[in-house]
Amino acid sequence: MSFPFFVARRYLVSKKSTNAINLIAIISVVSVTTGTAALVIVLSALNGMTDIVKSLYNSFDPDIKILPAQGKTFIPGDPFSKVENIPGVKYYCEALQENALVRHDDKQHVCVVKGVGKSFRALTGLDSAVIAGRYNLDHDTIVPCLLGGGVAARLDVAITQYGIPPMIQFYVPRRDKRAVTGEEDAFYIGLCYPTGVFSLNDDFDFKYMLIPLEDARKILGYGKEVSSVEIGLDAGADADAVKEKIQTLLGGNFTVKTRFEQNEVLFKTLRSEKWWTLLIMAFIMVVGTFNVIGCVTMLIIEKKKDLYILSAMGCSLGKIRRIFLLEGMLIVFSGAAIGLGIGLLACWLQQTFHLIPFSEGFIIDYYPVDIRSGDLLVILSVVGITGVVAGWLPVLRLKTAQFT
Repeated sequence: MSFPFFVARRYLVSKKSTNAINLIAIISVVSVTTGTAALVIVLSALNGMTDIVKSLYNSFDPDIKILPAQGKTFIPGDPFSKVENIPGVKYYCEALQENALVRHDDKQHVCVVKGVGKSFRALTGLDSAVIAGRYNLDHDTIVPCLLGGGVAARLDVAITQYGIPPMIQFYVPRRDKRAVTGEEDAFYIGLCYPTGVFSLNDDFDFKYMLIPLEDARKILGYGKEVSSVEIGLDAGADADAVKEKIQTLLGGNFTVKTRFEQNEVLFKTLRSEKWWTLLIMAFIMVVGTFNVIGCVTMLIIEKKKDLYILSAMGCSLGKIRRIFLLEGMLIVFSGAAIGLGIGLLACWLQQTFHLIPFSEGFIIDYYPVDIRSGDLLVILSVVGITGVVAGWLPVLRLKTAQFT
């Protein structure tokens, strides 16, 4: 144990002649403890909520989506037959979508009718989000459909296990130019029955109605056209690398987007929200370290006689400065260690016992938390820098003439 550290440790635990110094030291430790625990809990909670949001979008959006660079639809040509053979590609699904007016009895709602291939279920795992009925888009004499929860609510559609399914009409504007003399001339009119209702979040629940791809082509008046080709990847595959290969294969007539790029604004917002929160919490912690600066300054004043003795014994100015620098760092790191323990304990309790539940209607029952080692390293870095600065500022004014 070095001499400066030994002296700094004794100063930390010894009783001071002035009670105010002891009180300020305690307040300093408590403020750092509170700030560190708050950082651990808040960042872990943000991680948990971010994971939930990502999982919701992962249940509908593919890993990679291929769109036409111009126009709404395209016919997949020969290059698309090679996409499935690219390493990392597991699922290949064509999709066709169009805005439509859907009606049930006297209720109506504008949504997107999306025709999907049979691999869409395995690609997205959407069947796990079905809250009523079941995922069933197998072709029948009448078109089956899967409704978003919001669409079903707006249409007042209830799916029972043994009852006769309600019939839904949907109207899609005709693509061919013709004289409009009535409703049938202006719209394609389709009839379908819902087999299930899925619920993810309002972005999907109030927007989509899924039907089989072949039925969508017939109803919407298309041949082999699609709106997009959706790709699912093997676990562990590099989405950016696969995207580059697909883009090189297809050329500039198509736009290839990863899941992040499909929802770029959302994911950037989630990421920036976390780091802005870290910045604000770190600033609060920095304000709290003014207590440490005051504590070390008052300790220097109180221990002036000790400094005379240390200087007379041959202790250099550098070592004396190091004593009080370590004193400030010990205060900060003591609070940080306690705060880290409290924060981790609180997160563990929430993960294990679900102490803070959500009210009914949420997709999960309790507030999610996710502890990440990277966040803990960032927190310790912030605390470390804060400790060095808090300990160093008071000792800068120490000069040999003060105690010789």
